[in-house]
Amino acid sequence: MPRGDKSSYTDKQKRKAEHIEEGYEKRGVSQKEAERRAWATVNKESGGGNKSGSGRGKKESHESSRRGGRKGRAAAARSAADRSAAAKKGWETRRRRGNA
Repeated sequence: MPRGDKSSYTDKQKRKAEHIEEGYEKRGVSQKEAERRAWATVNKESGGGNKSGSGRGKKESHESSRRGGRKGRAAAARSAADRSAAAKKGWETRRRRGNA
């Protein structure tokens, strides 16, 4: 099966990916990037393609859909300049310590 083949996905997973993709496109993301993100979300939630058969399904986690790209609580309370300054400070620390 070649990379990118979607035949092992269920109809529900395909519909979900389509819906997520449309949402990204509405927000101005390119079609190719929206499709990539949509399938990444489906894979993260359901663990990839599911084969048919009784008892072969896995529980789905909807955390990535629920979160929807929102910032964390602490980051949301800060201004863009504050977040940028914190990111620069963290980068400098990692660079100095050799963790970068």
